[in-house]
Order: sequence, then C-alpha cells, then structure tokens
Amino acid sequence: MTGWTEYTLALVAFTASHFVPRIGDLRGRLIGRVGRRAYFSVYGLLSLALLVWVIVAAGRAPFVEVWPQAPWMRWAPNLLMPLATVLIVNGIGIAQPFTLGGNRLAVFDPADPGFAAISRHPLFLALALWSLAHLVPNGDLAHVILFGLFAALALAAIPIFDARAQAHFGPDTAPAFWRETGLFSLAPLANRSWRKRNGERLAKRTAIGIILWAALLLGHTAVIGVSPLP
Repeated sequence: MTGWTEYTLALVAFTASHFVPRIGDLRGRLIGRVGRRAYFSVYGLLSLALLVWVIVAAGRAPFVEVWPQAPWMRWAPNLLMPLATVLIVNGIGIAQPFTLGGNRLAVFDPADPGFAAISRHPLFLALALWSLAHLVPNGDLAHVILFGLFAALALAAIPIFDARAQAHFGPDTAPAFWRETGLFSLAPLANRSWRKRNGERLAKRTAIGIILWAALLLGHTAVIGVSPLP
C-alpha cells in the first residue's frame, strides 16, 4: 500500500470502530451475547491496535507541509502533556457514569462529586489536550488531519454525553449535577471539605500521572523516533 492509501484505510478503520457498534444497537447485542467485560476488553484492545496503526501510518504518509515547525512549538506538548496524563489517571473509574472511562455502575452523588467537581469529562479533555498539543508542532498534512480529527472527536463527544446525563437526571435533579460538576475548574481545590474527602486520592493519582508523563517523555524518542524536547 502507498502511504496515503494505508493512512486513509487506517483513519477509516479507526473512525468506523467508534461509530459502527452504535448502528442498530450492535454494541448492546454483542454485550448481551459475550458479556460487558469481554466486549470492552476486546474493544479496548482493538481500539488500541487501530490507534497505533493510525499513528504509524501518519508517519509513513507523504510529507506535505501545512505550516513550518518553529522551535517554540515544541513547548506546547511539553507544557500540556503533564496535565493530560494527570487528567487520564484521575479520570479512570470516575464516579460519573456519563463520560468516557467513568464507572458505569456508579450512582452520582451531588453531595460528593469527587473528581467530577474538577472535571466531569477528564478523559475527553485529556484526549483533546494531547491532540491539540501535538498538532502545534506537527504541521504536515497527515498529522494535521490526525490530531485535528482526534481533537474534534473528543470535543464533540462532550455535549453528547452531557445530553445523556441531562436525559437521565431530568429537570428536577439535573441542576444539582451541573452545579456540582465542571468542564474544568480548580475551585474545588480551595474547598476544605472537598479536599478532606478527595485530597489523598487526588494526590496519589496525580503522582502516578506525573510518573506516566515522565515515562512517556523518556520513551518518546525510542518509540516514536522523534525527540519531544524543545
């Protein structure tokens, strides 16, 4: 396959993997047949494999410059990626079922929103940050399409999941959900009661997020083939 052919196929396969399961409730029928855990385990591995394929295919696509890379542009991923990894680690299993990575069995408690008080969509924000941070220094056409698409999908998913939350809670209880959660806010950190309930968990997960960022930074050259340092 030529570079553009492989890249197009990879993009189509990755995008289709996120939309096809929703057609005709295919996902629901598969979950009913094999179980939720088995479905999401296989789906997660498939999504990861397709993501790796897309990234590799983008690197093999012909180079078409959209904008040149200036030295300052490399600061974008170096400054934003620590926040992205912290959001990822804190967002996994969040007690807010209406978001990516949220605990689907959790019952949201407005009196104790947990990390959702800082962000009710931490994984979507992390994906958007990762995409936009890498879009800045990668001005070739293949990577502009790649990171632009990922950012658009992440940001477009937020109102879709918010609409599901609104429909679930209804007009009586939804106001408390919106009041006690935020798209992104550091205000809960100044709340003594919130810190008492969530401070230890936040500190541990934030430390893991920083370690994850450091590992990605150190392994970037070996895995991707390009140094991320300015």
